[in-house]
Amino acid sequence: MPKEMAHSHLGMVTDGRYIYIVTGQYGPQCRGPTARTFVLDSETKQWSDLPPLPVPRYAPATQLWRGRLHVMGGSKENRHTPGLEHWSLAVKDGKALEKEWRSEIPIPRGGPHRACVVANDRLYVLGGQEGDFMAKPGSPIFKCSRRMEVVYTDVYMLDDEMKWKTLPEMPKPNSHIEFAWALVNNSIVIVGGTTEKHPETKKMVLNGEVVQFNLNTLEWSVIGKLPYRVKTTLVGFWNGWLYFTSGQRDKGPDDPSPKKVVGEMWRTKLKLKE
Repeated sequence: MPKEMAHSHLGMVTDGRYIYIVTGQYGPQCRGPTARTFVLDSETKQWSDLPPLPVPRYAPATQLWRGRLHVMGGSKENRHTPGLEHWSLAVKDGKALEKEWRSEIPIPRGGPHRACVVANDRLYVLGGQEGDFMAKPGSPIFKCSRRMEVVYTDVYMLDDEMKWKTLPEMPKPNSHIEFAWALVNNSIVIVGGTTEKHPETKKMVLNGEVVQFNLNTLEWSVIGKLPYRVKTTLVGFWNGWLYFTSGQRDKGPDDPSPKKVVGEMWRTKLKLKE
């Protein structure tokens, strides 16, 4: 990694060869963000600079759509306040075709940790949350302190009209699903995530379901259960198999709060009707 690159809460997307890394948190605990943006050529293993985002963001929704790198939402510089801004940058073959980012239509609801998917030449943004841990005032190590977070079910879509449209909501609130999705037979399949806090303990609650959003019917359904609840997992679909690997899992079958970061990989056969 370039030494100036953020370490977590990155906006990331790939076209298969070039991996774009936008803004994010620099350092551990709840340190500040950077606006720096980079691209990795996965064939030559070379890093390059891209124009920095106009202002830093934590975990913004990021996607490539119609020849442009789109970045929207995320948390503002204090790590907690939701950002609504939406920018785009023309890119091709890992290079920026413009010197600065262009302002686009703001997203109706801001916040980090969402899935962002392009399908059928449309841009979808699913789930996420408003609020996140903040640095404790005066802490020399930027120790994290909890703030009120709201996890939501909202689904938004952009098409030719370039106006955000509201689509049917997710079965339950879901966040920490940036890369926990796959496109299968014109459906978006989402694995795990986090939902609303426990009403009494106020601890984070992890999701243990696999859900499907059918893009033909715009209907949601729960299609499976994971071996354990997990957030921030990585998902892929290949040759009829749905895979997930890594992330932070629950404390056990009876405790949905997060504990261990794992490196396991699991898979299941998955067949969906179109």
